[in-house]
Amino acid sequence: MSCFVVPLVQAIATSVYRKRNSEAIHNSASSPLKRHIPSLEKMLWGGSVMLIVDHVINGELTWRFPFFTALDSVGGGAVMLKEMLTVGVPMSLVLTAVWALWAILGSKKESLNIQTNN
Repeated sequence: MSCFVVPLVQAIATSVYRKRNSEAIHNSASSPLKRHIPSLEKMLWGGSVMLIVDHVINGELTWRFPFFTALDSVGGGAVMLKEMLTVGVPMSLVLTAVWALWAILGSKKESLNIQTNN
């Protein structure tokens, strides 16, 4: 019901980082992770929006206060926090690890292609 909160916060932080460091990110000499920050940002925003839509469709998220249906019951806040810690955090960590691996392997492949063509 609230697992999307963690990747959403990470998406916001990534967007702020990208906007503040746009020159360093677009520099071709920067690290592969920095160059691929926009990809991470898109993955996080896309996944967060998809999770929000899923939670709205399943009735776990509503358009009226308190928005999260779990908060209608006693102890719902603890349930939400537990879900953020046990589902949201691992989901964000796995997504970031897959992105980092993709960025590093992609840059290695790119450097091999450049060496082969020279």
